Amino acid sequence: MKLYFLVALLIMKHFMKAIFLVGFSFFFCFTFLNSCKKDTNNSIPIVGVDIYIYPNLPSYINLNAVGGWVYINGGVRGILIYRKSNSEFVAYDRNCTYQSSQPCATVVVDATNIFAVDTCCHSKFSIYDGSVVQSPAGFPLKAYNTSYDGNTLHIYN
Repeated sequence: MKLYFLVALLIMKHFMKAIFLVGFSFFFCFTFLNSCKKDTNNSIPIVGVDIYIYPNLPSYINLNAVGGWVYINGGVRGILIYRKSNSEFVAYDRNCTYQSSQPCATVVVDATNIFAVDTCCHSKFSIYDGSVVQSPAGFPLKAYNTSYDGNTLHIYN
């Protein structure tokens, strides 16, 4: 009986070690994998945006054609407005989503008029939908809501 008890105690001791090692392994892997994320700094400040513009005015002439874009004041680092179709506009904050607190984390539309690029980190975004085209950014541009009634474009959050 004593021998059975000792064997059971020995098995239980090894079993507890195995449980501990497996638990520690899961914790280590989870911590390690989470620390390898591309971009954990998507902390673009939340600011109120409630802007009305009239795309038919001469100052917004670039918005008269589909594919046209302009910068306006507002948001965190300015707003990029892009005309997707005759009746649809999109508006993005110009603050790059990678290391957004850096002083130079501002996107500009490149010469192709298709991409917005951060000249500091070289992240590239589609101005059609704000998606990341080239890393290191891991998050799309921050989009604002838009509504257009044929005369007035409302940009808001």
